[in-house]
Amino acid sequence: MKEELKQISRNCYMLTNKDSWVEIHIYLNRSLFEGFGEEESIHQLYNASLLPGVVSPVVGMPDIHTGYGLPIGGVMATDYKNGVVSAGAVGMDINCGVRLLTTKILADEMDKNKLTKILDAISRRVPSGVGKSSVLKHLRKPPLEAIASEGAGYFIKMGFGRKEDIERIEDGGCIKGADPSCVPAAARNRSDQLATIGGGNHFIEIGKVSRVFDEETASKFGLYPQHLYVLIHTGSRGFGHQICTEFSRIMWEHAEKNGARAPVKGLACAPIFSEDGQNYLKAMACAANYAFSNRQLITHFVREAFVEALKKSEADMDLNILYDVAHNIAKKEKYGDKWLLVHRKGATRALPAGHGDNPLHFLKTGHPAIIPGSMGTASYVVIGTPEIERTFCSVNHGAGRVMSRKKARSEFTKEDLLEQVKNVVITSKDLDALLDEAPMAYKDIDEVVFTLVEAGLTKPVVKLRPMAVLKGEGEEA
Repeated sequence: MKEELKQISRNCYMLTNKDSWVEIHIYLNRSLFEGFGEEESIHQLYNASLLPGVVSPVVGMPDIHTGYGLPIGGVMATDYKNGVVSAGAVGMDINCGVRLLTTKILADEMDKNKLTKILDAISRRVPSGVGKSSVLKHLRKPPLEAIASEGAGYFIKMGFGRKEDIERIEDGGCIKGADPSCVPAAARNRSDQLATIGGGNHFIEIGKVSRVFDEETASKFGLYPQHLYVLIHTGSRGFGHQICTEFSRIMWEHAEKNGARAPVKGLACAPIFSEDGQNYLKAMACAANYAFSNRQLITHFVREAFVEALKKSEADMDLNILYDVAHNIAKKEKYGDKWLLVHRKGATRALPAGHGDNPLHFLKTGHPAIIPGSMGTASYVVIGTPEIERTFCSVNHGAGRVMSRKKARSEFTKEDLLEQVKNVVITSKDLDALLDEAPMAYKDIDEVVFTLVEAGLTKPVVKLRPMAVLKGEGEEA
């Protein structure tokens, strides 16, 4: 299907589904386009364009790669009145997202020994790896009703954070309408993973602001050259994964009853206002609030770890939240005079300056979109331009895989991995378990980010460079 793509503007290629007349737009620069081998991901976007009530265009981000149903790096909007919601188009790890903390600490003050101490102090508090449960026993049976109704705010009230943290989380850390009675029992049984990062591409990263593109905006964001930052990348863990699994099955089995047949099970869907559609959205909100709570708890433990390792007070270091933004989510949003349900799977919302849905302190700048790279390469903070509405105010969520996990494990050795991350401190008992996360298994983050910059959709604010990473071992499931 790649040969059917036609360039319609800088770094944007289009394919029209002649069965639905919905356009498919994929953002790639010339280099990414020439090396693009993800035929299956184009077919997945094509399938998405067939769903009832889909609004043109269905969008592929520069980090696009094959996923379950909708590709990772996919954006699909449906008419809120007459369209559908698809669990697979949101993704398995509901509200997998990233949180960025800024600090007063200069990178020059850090050496390998200090960074190792910080990582060790974090790892004692925050388990990593597939299936790991919370260190604190009372978090293994979390109050799902409180999480559903209050999200991250519940744990801030319990002492896990600062009151002002809530102002720096998308949706104030709590999506409205969550109803734990809609969460399947199988998912409730996997709700014991708060304050954990899991496996796959999830991580806690310490690094430095290595380049500033927009000094005025960076200053407003508290991002200064050569200062340390902390990135926290994780989501709703097994809880959200099971919700997606259960509702994909339910939507597929009830397709005829609901009058919403998808071309593949991975895109199983239901009308938004059907019983199944509403139940999924209420359960999805529970998982999203669980994920916000997860990153809030981790933030608290990261702050504790810095205090312990560096023997400084929090006030001396700041460790302030810049922003926390979701990657895998479906949200009701208005474009023109029409309400849509925007599914973002491996994509990040990037509201431009002046957009009314921005938090007040980001109204004049647009809120930061945080785009992590791999554990040995750069990450970025960008903001959307007014042109970002072409992608339903969405940008890529990372670098995107260029190599499957299986291929990466067969392609790279431990020595290869260490060479690729030679300037980054990584604490791991089993380097073999991290081979599928080798930086060379990912696309070039610079090319991916600047694809949208050159297309006029985003502006770069700063480039971030990792210095130390705590990585989850094993593939998420």
